[in-house]
Amino acid sequence: MTVWTPQDDGFADLSSHDAFTQGPPHNTFARLRAKAPCHWTDWDGGRGFWSVTRHADIAALLRDYHAMSSARGIRMEDQTEEEVLARRTFQETDPPEHTRVRKKLIKAFSRPVVAGFEAQIRALCEDILDRALTAGTFDATKEIARELPMRMLGRILGVPEADLPWLVEKGDALIANTDPDFTTHVLDKMQTDAFRLMPFNSPAGAELYDYARRLMADKAARGDTEGVLHLILEPDEDGQTISETEFRNFFCLLVAAGNDTTRYSIAAGIQALCHQPELLGQLQDGAVWDSMADEVIRWATPALYFRRTATRDFELHGQTIRAGDKVLLWFASANRDPEVFDEPFRVDLARSPNRHMSFGQGGPHVCLGMHLARLEVRVLFEELSQRIKAIAAAGPHRFLRSNFVGGIKALPVTMDLA
Repeated sequence: MTVWTPQDDGFADLSSHDAFTQGPPHNTFARLRAKAPCHWTDWDGGRGFWSVTRHADIAALLRDYHAMSSARGIRMEDQTEEEVLARRTFQETDPPEHTRVRKKLIKAFSRPVVAGFEAQIRALCEDILDRALTAGTFDATKEIARELPMRMLGRILGVPEADLPWLVEKGDALIANTDPDFTTHVLDKMQTDAFRLMPFNSPAGAELYDYARRLMADKAARGDTEGVLHLILEPDEDGQTISETEFRNFFCLLVAAGNDTTRYSIAAGIQALCHQPELLGQLQDGAVWDSMADEVIRWATPALYFRRTATRDFELHGQTIRAGDKVLLWFASANRDPEVFDEPFRVDLARSPNRHMSFGQGGPHVCLGMHLARLEVRVLFEELSQRIKAIAAAGPHRFLRSNFVGGIKALPVTMDLA
């Protein structure tokens, strides 16, 4: 049995993207859970924030949307009212507004609808793996983990396959806008005020919106009115429709978030296979398929935190959180909380129940795409485990420079064919 040991990260500055370039600072989170589970951080980049690190507290606060609002933003950064209105998606709204939009989309991402994608996903996995595995040694994030969600995203959005690499490149520039490998406009390294009304404060938002307008015009010319993009444009139960700005932001969100969770979960799962050799045999035995996807997604924790803003004063672990304070709910810490997960630094593909927080479970903002992410992860590893007899790291892996998106951006591996 292999148990991972997190590196000693000292007392990491959670406001710093550089503190996450070796992965989440798990020792810092352990110290906070034990001694300061509601901890204040002063921040040079804006107003300070509270960090909540225990699983039980995060679960409770996610449910209490009356006290914990999403409407002021879901990331650490401060935004003016103008910026909030210009950039927000339904993620940055509270019930009942959030619920109205969610009702329009839930049928497109329901468990029965997603189950109908399995044959398509399996065919994509077969093609991706047949191409990648011939190399023997390759970057698994680029050649496998990035490919599946990108190509499935194209099916869901109804975009030409030739456009997908460009779309995902722009999605990366949005959501990984603190990593110079993904954007020329690094959020904390240069002046980005010119794009402050664009999604994620990025020029890629404008490019994606121009693409979305052309895409919808082409669909209209063909009489194509199917798919999730048309669902979001339909009037809600009160006859209200979303604005042009809201549609732009929704499209950008789909391109970015619709790719990240699955990509970085697959990458983390492949990394785990390299580190815990017994996992490949467990997959090949076939007894863990009902539980393995959630464990891989727990291990990955692609969304490291989500922010809320307090709407009233309240006490938590002896600290007074004031109305208007920013509160960061650290999923990366909750998913390693030993009060909930036995041996949290061991990948246990049979772990059940698995109350991980990667999808924001427990509140009204639970991830719409969670059923699709689980299915993609399961099918990819089903197909991979049938094709290889051994896997090993072929060099150091590299994490994103981001305290918001947790992911392995480069993962050199060697795989021996079965």
